[in-house]
Amino acid sequence: MPREDKRALVEGTIVEMGLQDCADTVIGNWHLRGVSGGEKRRVSIALELLMRPRLLFLDEPTSGLDSSSAFFVTQTLRGLARDGRTVIASIHQPSSEVFELFDMLFLLSGGKTVYFGQASQACEFFAQAGFPCPALRNPSDHFLRCVNSDFDKVKATLKGSMKARVERSDDPLDRMTTSEAIRKLVASYSRSQYYYAAREKVNDISRMKGTVLDSGGSQASFLMQACTLTKRSFINMSRDFGYYWLRLLIYLLVTVCIGTIYLDVGTKYTSILARAACSAFVFGFVTFMSIGGFPSFVEEMKVFQRERLNGHYGVAAFVISNTISATPFLILICFLSGTICYFMVRLHPGFEHYIFFVLNLYASVTVVESLMMAIASVIPNFLMGIIIGAGIQGIFMLVSGYFRLPYDIPKPFWRYPMQYISFHYWALQGQCQNDMKGLVFDNQYPDQPKIPGDFILKYIFQINVDRSKWIDLSVIFSMIFIYRILFFLMIKINEDALPWIRGHIARKRMQKKGPTPTMGKTPSLRGYVVDPELGSNEG
Repeated sequence: MPREDKRALVEGTIVEMGLQDCADTVIGNWHLRGVSGGEKRRVSIALELLMRPRLLFLDEPTSGLDSSSAFFVTQTLRGLARDGRTVIASIHQPSSEVFELFDMLFLLSGGKTVYFGQASQACEFFAQAGFPCPALRNPSDHFLRCVNSDFDKVKATLKGSMKARVERSDDPLDRMTTSEAIRKLVASYSRSQYYYAAREKVNDISRMKGTVLDSGGSQASFLMQACTLTKRSFINMSRDFGYYWLRLLIYLLVTVCIGTIYLDVGTKYTSILARAACSAFVFGFVTFMSIGGFPSFVEEMKVFQRERLNGHYGVAAFVISNTISATPFLILICFLSGTICYFMVRLHPGFEHYIFFVLNLYASVTVVESLMMAIASVIPNFLMGIIIGAGIQGIFMLVSGYFRLPYDIPKPFWRYPMQYISFHYWALQGQCQNDMKGLVFDNQYPDQPKIPGDFILKYIFQINVDRSKWIDLSVIFSMIFIYRILFFLMIKINEDALPWIRGHIARKRMQKKGPTPTMGKTPSLRGYVVDPELGSNEG
């Protein structure tokens, strides 16, 4: 579509949903209020209307809204239905005004049809079946009372109370269980004119010949999908204070603390351990802070999953756009914090050494971010994701070669393969070479000869000086690519394998499921019996 047509479609949808007053307002998040709850709900509906679907299914569009917002949303949906679209919605406790806006009503209980027909004729059907709606009761509440078996549990909880025994009502539901009422209503519907009218309508529709619908999906090119997603993700990251800006402030604060503690570390004998400790902290604990962005990753994954189900774009476009949009922020964070740390500590002088330090920090932070995105694709709970991500990084830091020298780490499992798949190991090896190689350090005693950095690397820290530090850096960059591929594969597995697994488990459970009792044990007032003559006794 031409850009002008897209803009006209968006503006028309905004007017259609009554969002003109908040068209230039951000949606909002934890630190920014944004639009109201009713406006958010209308925005989510408007997003689906952009594709101009002929059939629109909404799961409880009024849930969580006040009465006025619920009425406006339902009235808007009614207007869409009058425009030629079919709107199907499951409704959550509608008021009488909201209920009157519906054309057709479909009542289900335990998978059985209780009523299907005009909403305005539902009261007449229930009256004919022996369950008339009381004069002062909301019709929708009355229908729910008749078909929801949970009310049996409520009656069982109150059974035996003085109030329940003294008060009497003409309501037929007080003289029978809800299960019996449901069976009576289902039987009445199967013999009613509404059932035969629905059957006839279905038969008429089945004889109609229509066009074969395609499977849907986006008609935009891969480049258009990637560019649009990159722009949108970049805007979202720049607006969300907690996504990168807060992390930038924390990184600057921590690196200033590192710089003041290791200020002008020098080349004294004690500086040998100080330089190694500084590198271990920067490429261990500082990069560890990148897991703080996991809650934002989870929110982004929720948006992706919803739009992916609608076929708006592919997985590859999403992964690439996420990587590109995050790159400027990560470069900014690593460049500023790395510069502060490098020049305050006064690590190995030279532009090449400075660039390697910043690139090494950027690669390490990006690896952590890629790892957390892969975790977010399979674990939607941010607390569980942070715990798992922290555990994985803790194991990686343990085999990095600082807390236990590389040659002293047990070879089975911990050295092969854990040490080699730990990015902390490669980052620390490269930075130690970058910082100490070529320097000369004072000996412990003044009369002893100075100690070259190569000797310290090889015999004290057990680092292979024959391997170039740039190889260590290239390994970390390759890990970024591997984790992004893993992120892609996790999403594809979630899409293809998990639905089949869930369906298989559900079928197995249905086969093993026995007969469901009509009434379970009361959740409260257990063993509490009231006798009008003896008073209350506790069992």
